[in-house]
Amino acid sequence: MTTRTNAIEVAGPHQSYGDHEVDAGVDQGPHRQTITDMPAGGEQRTERGDTTMRHFTVHHDGVTIPVSRGGRGRPLVLCPGLNSTQADLHELTTLLRRDHDVVTFDLRGHGLAPAADRYSFDAFLSDLIAVLAELDLPSAPVLVGYSLGADLAVHYASECPDTVAGLVLIDGANPLPEPFIAEADLAVFRSMADGSATRQEAERAKDAARQVLLTARDVLDLNLEIDVVRSAILARYRKIDHPISMIMSTSIAGDSAEGRAPRHNRLWRAGIERLVRERPHISTSWLDTDHRLVFTHAPEVAEIIRSAHRPSDGPAL
Repeated sequence: MTTRTNAIEVAGPHQSYGDHEVDAGVDQGPHRQTITDMPAGGEQRTERGDTTMRHFTVHHDGVTIPVSRGGRGRPLVLCPGLNSTQADLHELTTLLRRDHDVVTFDLRGHGLAPAADRYSFDAFLSDLIAVLAELDLPSAPVLVGYSLGADLAVHYASECPDTVAGLVLIDGANPLPEPFIAEADLAVFRSMADGSATRQEAERAKDAARQVLLTARDVLDLNLEIDVVRSAILARYRKIDHPISMIMSTSIAGDSAEGRAPRHNRLWRAGIERLVRERPHISTSWLDTDHRLVFTHAPEVAEIIRSAHRPSDGPAL
């Protein structure tokens, strides 16, 4: 059973490549607001400029999902990815709220959502489903997903096509021709996951809105599961007739000419080329950056989203 109550407001940065953690190091600027506790009671409203923000929670599957909604214009739901929170996506969200009615939320174990007893692709998908089920939107939303959030968006849209108006997929949902994490990569990714856990402890101490409660093992297991999900995702795309726009990084693994980066970058592009060959109506924009593109290139990402799904009842910027 899903229930809905109270509220929050958030901000902040950090993320991963291919859902593998790196440090984004992005300053969110003077308008950043961090709240480390959730008030008791019903839905909360805050005034921010000329925008009324609504904050509430959705309870399902033993977890409490914090949701924020604000802006004006066409409905848009923004789904974060593994190791990212709605706080991390603050700059992009603020830009989109100028001409969209934007909903953001935290996945279980991320930000102000509490830890859960299970972390899996299906568990995260259930968080997205629960949030969308509780929204009272005037029309079907554009569903935007970042990284793992893009994969969740594709799966949701393939099962509930009448409930979305279109998809924008940011550096995720890539039908890779082979696993991103090869056997030779496992030791490196285990080390990355362990380092991630140490950094997350530090984040938790200073900013609960940006914390990630998953263990290093949870993160590694999810990355391996995501490889399996992406190996079969082309079948999901075939079920979706709505407009789909991809926003991809040219160097998901960075621009090094050594180590794992060249293979991962080639593989990332090969997956999208494979997708477009089969689904040529899908539009693709490449940004010359790495997986942190939602932090480092938020204005460009926001403008691509606007161009792909121009609001019908709000001004274009």
